[in-house]
Amino acid sequence: MKIVYFTHSLLSCWNHGNAHFLRGVLRELAALGHDVVALEQEGNWSLSNLLADHGEGGLTAFRAAYPDLRAHSYRPGADVDMLLDGADLVIVHEWNEPALVARIGRVRARNGTFTLLFHDTHHRAVSDPDAIRAFDLDGFDGILAFGEALSEVYRQWGWGERVWTWHEAADIRHFHPPARESERNGLVWIGNWGDGERTTELEEYLFRPACAAGLPLDIHGVRYPGEALGILGRYGARYHGWAPNAAAPDIFARHAATVHVPRRYYTRLLPGIPTIRVFEALACGIPLLSAPWSDAEGLFRPGEDFLFAKDGAEMTRRLRAVASDPGLRAALARSGLETVRERHSCAHRARELLAVVDPLQPSIRPQLAGSIA
Repeated sequence: MKIVYFTHSLLSCWNHGNAHFLRGVLRELAALGHDVVALEQEGNWSLSNLLADHGEGGLTAFRAAYPDLRAHSYRPGADVDMLLDGADLVIVHEWNEPALVARIGRVRARNGTFTLLFHDTHHRAVSDPDAIRAFDLDGFDGILAFGEALSEVYRQWGWGERVWTWHEAADIRHFHPPARESERNGLVWIGNWGDGERTTELEEYLFRPACAAGLPLDIHGVRYPGEALGILGRYGARYHGWAPNAAAPDIFARHAATVHVPRRYYTRLLPGIPTIRVFEALACGIPLLSAPWSDAEGLFRPGEDFLFAKDGAEMTRRLRAVASDPGLRAALARSGLETVRERHSCAHRARELLAVVDPLQPSIRPQLAGSIA
């Protein structure tokens, strides 16, 4: 089967978390014998920022980790029929231009020779619903949503059974514990500052507890304004700027623990969606502590795979316990790794995708077309 995925970018993970999962799942689909290709628009925002900050060298880690992945760029206004030529399955990520999404849908409606799915891995359906409603999804066979709460939004918009929950996952071919353990020190947090979606939470659950526990804290990410850097400075955190996602396993391997601080939308409006950093950290065998979120879908075993902290004071106590107890660190690392390998690898998600696509035969496609209400 030829699988074509329209992404914002496969090459760049600069403020572009979907690239993490996409790289892993496309590699797994290729390993199953499928012909896979990612298409990204020339001059896209993520790649442009990466190249502006780091030049071509910013792509070195990706190219070394994923030498077999194919990413083709196209110009705005490119012939969509040519881009879709020979495709059996087409997946379009929500971080694409609405005009492109509409053009792809019209091609699908006109010739009906491929299955067409819309992939949503963001909170805009609840934080900015008009932005998602701007997509013309006539001609699409269905929706892939990265959490059940998000799937329910699309069901309420009229998609019914044509929505499938497809969580992110870890690429365990790349994200795994180090082959040989070396000394680990302090905490690490890999994440972007964002747009004020968790500023208060980062201070309560990460910066202040790390400082109070006397643990050094290393920060990697982008889009940290002067105000953010000032906060890091007050708590003695060390800011290292952007790190390629392909380098994350080596970064995790140098630290004793990491912390998950979800964005506000994933704690209040879209419960049950941990986002990909949780999967990747657990796959690397690093102990994980987390600010509160609801594991509404039972993806993990809280208390075994990772530790929740109900407030900043408890996070401080948790951090001290993890720092002082090698047995606790080992147990958390072992349990989290086990859960990811058994349930949450990109290989699992590749098989889940194929199970979704298999029943969508050409004979039933005309009655599957729909749109966002």
